[in-house]
Amino acid sequence: MRLSNLADYAVVLMSAAARHCGAALLAEGKLNATKLSRETGVPLPTAKKLVSRLTAAGLFESTRGIGGGIRLARPPASISLADIVEAVEGPLAITCCTIDGNHDCVLESGCTVKPHWGVINRTIREALDEVSLASLSNLPSTNMDHRPSRAKSSDGDSKRSVSTSLDTNGIML
Repeated sequence: MRLSNLADYAVVLMSAAARHCGAALLAEGKLNATKLSRETGVPLPTAKKLVSRLTAAGLFESTRGIGGGIRLARPPASISLADIVEAVEGPLAITCCTIDGNHDCVLESGCTVKPHWGVINRTIREALDEVSLASLSNLPSTNMDHRPSRAKSSDGDSKRSVSTSLDTNGIML
């Protein structure tokens, strides 16, 4: 499984935008696709396309006209990596049969693997959901940068577990 370049660039742009949060940074002027492109190296046409998609998904808010620009629609700690990827790629689905209502697979009626794909898909989704934009942007947060996850004990009860910490390169500590 691999993220598309577009999803990767969306994470890079959102991370840069998160570093522009706060009153002190507002003095630098409004944020826009051109500024994000210059700062990140993402080509301007791609940055414009992604800003449009991320705005449509509700991750950016935009203001038109003089003094207009974009800003994050929510605090970085409340935006997950899954939110960003799904804004660009659509619903996360490791196979077509994990998408609700999709019956495109010719093997579906006799497939013994299908029940397992849902578990795998949910696990991947939960892992991406636990990584916040604040943690990707190296921002201090008043909330946890990694959301707590629910793990199942051997008897089937849900119990809170502590999320794994990641370093600045996304490597588990």
